[in-house]
Amino acid sequence: MGGTHGGELLAISDLHVAYPENRAIVERLRPGSDDDWLIVAGDVGEVFSEIEEVLGLLSERFAKVIWSPGNHELWTHPKDPLEVRGVARYDALVEMCRAKGIVTPEDPYPLWEGIGGPLVIAPLFLLYDYTFRLDGLATKEAALAHAHEAGVVCTDEHFLHPDPYPTRDAWCRARVAETEARLAAVDPELRTVLINHWPMTRLPTRVLRYPDFALWCGTELTADWHVRFRAETVVYGHLHIPRTTVEDGVKFQEVSVGYPREWKAHGRLPEDPLRRILPVPVP
Repeated sequence: MGGTHGGELLAISDLHVAYPENRAIVERLRPGSDDDWLIVAGDVGEVFSEIEEVLGLLSERFAKVIWSPGNHELWTHPKDPLEVRGVARYDALVEMCRAKGIVTPEDPYPLWEGIGGPLVIAPLFLLYDYTFRLDGLATKEAALAHAHEAGVVCTDEHFLHPDPYPTRDAWCRARVAETEARLAAVDPELRTVLINHWPMTRLPTRVLRYPDFALWCGTELTADWHVRFRAETVVYGHLHIPRTTVEDGVKFQEVSVGYPREWKAHGRLPEDPLRRILPVPVP
């Protein structure tokens, strides 16, 4: 199925549906046409059954849903009856999505043939490796010690298990290597839309209120992927700072909803929180 009849490629992330206000946002999400595709760039929720319900709902409404996992989906949360960890949890999420016709990072990349195409739509799962460190902190250990002293520690350290990998950064390096090979095999005549929950370059993290948190936000290993893999645009979430930045002429679009306390405080949630990726909006 292609986006061939005037449909749009839309995107959203960080729905965090455990919050009733955010669940209400999901309930009113609708496509503008029967041909619209939807990118969901991670952090639907933490409990498997809620993630399954929400992604199932969206898959019924949109012509195609493309999903990349966020850190919250990968948590083994005390409130979740499904107690699988690490790769086993990710695999369970992938199988659930496939049963609903949702495209995952493990599936062939779909081709967008609508307005602005053809473009390869590439959902990625890359994690982070603690290389987004503050200046002067040369090692992961030093950076983590600094973050602990500052009282800035991501909940992933408690709930996101890397099994069977020894560490989250080891899992990240494995994902990067596997994904790099897949992207290198894409037809070099085609441009791409790269989708990852975590930022793919360091720049978006420079505005974080708590700079130490950048440790859990990506990897330096992907710093040039938007150039190497011919990105038309890059879609991400995680930071809860929805905005667009430009690097090397490529737009990086943060499409998160975030927590209610955040979007209410800034009065930033529009009536329709979906971001249109294609066709490119006219300024």
